[in-house]
Amino acid sequence: MRRLFVSIFFLFLLQKSFSQELNCQIQVLSQQIQGTDKRVFETLQTAIFEFMNNKKWTGDAFKNSERLDCSILINVTERISTEEFKGTLQVQLRRPVFKTSYNSVLLNFNDNDIQFKYLENQPLDFTENAHLSNLTSILAYYAYLMIGLDYDSFSLNGGTPYLQKSLAIVNNAQSSSDLGWKAFDGTKNRYWIINNMLDASFVSLRECMYKYHRLGMDIMADNKETARTVIYESLEDLKKIHQIKPLSFSLQVFFTAKADEVINIYSGAFADEKAKVVNLLNEIDPTNSNKYQKIMAAQ
Repeated sequence: MRRLFVSIFFLFLLQKSFSQELNCQIQVLSQQIQGTDKRVFETLQTAIFEFMNNKKWTGDAFKNSERLDCSILINVTERISTEEFKGTLQVQLRRPVFKTSYNSVLLNFNDNDIQFKYLENQPLDFTENAHLSNLTSILAYYAYLMIGLDYDSFSLNGGTPYLQKSLAIVNNAQSSSDLGWKAFDGTKNRYWIINNMLDASFVSLRECMYKYHRLGMDIMADNKETARTVIYESLEDLKKIHQIKPLSFSLQVFFTAKADEVINIYSGAFADEKAKVVNLLNEIDPTNSNKYQKIMAAQ
């Protein structure tokens, strides 16, 4: 009897020690919706929180301290019917940097055209094999995308299995009328994010994610100069993409997350480093060229 108690006790400890992958903060805004019961948006926020944080997305064991720090903000702009809504979604993923309290942003993306059905207190159902619900497909898509990006930042192409799961969700949605899943829905949507990431033409982007974070940012606390050199080399790899597809959407997604961080990293660099990195950034990310002048102005 005592042995059984001990076994149950250690099983309990094991379950408490390891948990789900995501630590995802959820916020649902509805200020633009007038004259309706706001409780539905409160239950929606709770349902999404539980869906993202209580589901096991991988077969890997995560300690509580290892859970991915991320957030999703849904701004409901229109209530089409009792159970159908329209709005926007912002997703952000952050990664801890070794030996620091700093979190590096891996993803900061605005999905500007989402439409979904939600019936209050109805469970959020999801299966990897079918497009059951646009809401849960969108949430699962971003869950796997974030996990894939995080894994890519720790090991070269380590996130491939989870990026492929995001791609499978896109493929399942091809027969639906929901927006954002198809190539002809626009040039800046869920379809293009994941298809580009797994396209051979964009292999340099995933290599950059690994070198920039694991070989660059993670040694910043020990050797800033070496870290800056590695980060520069990782950014230089992105020239291969720029030469093939100038102003690529995927590069825009990358620099939306990284532009401010790169400015902070090189504002304290030597003058020749500053000039070199600014020239590179102006070439591969001309959209933010005005921002990059802050590097040269920094003392």
